[in-house]
Amino acid sequence: MEKVVITITGQDRTGIVANISNILAKNNVNILDIRQSIMDDLFTMIMLVDISTSAKNFMDIEKELNEAGEEIGVKVIAQHENIFKYMHRI
Repeated sequence: MEKVVITITGQDRTGIVANISNILAKNNVNILDIRQSIMDDLFTMIMLVDISTSAKNFMDIEKELNEAGEEIGVKVIAQHENIFKYMHRI
């Protein structure tokens, strides 16, 4: 498995989950876990995905997610799981 953590933040609006999950499905990326929260008008979501079955590499998927985020007005950050864990250790 090649796990990636994806975080999405921005102004809440219709279609954020659909847009991001459609990109992942199109690239044969499996969503392992997904959590989202809306606080007032702020949308936050974190996903753990497996990109090992995708024909595209991490950088190509990350680029596609970032472009989609810009189009819908949210910030998308994708990090390999080991880098995410290293950066967020206590």
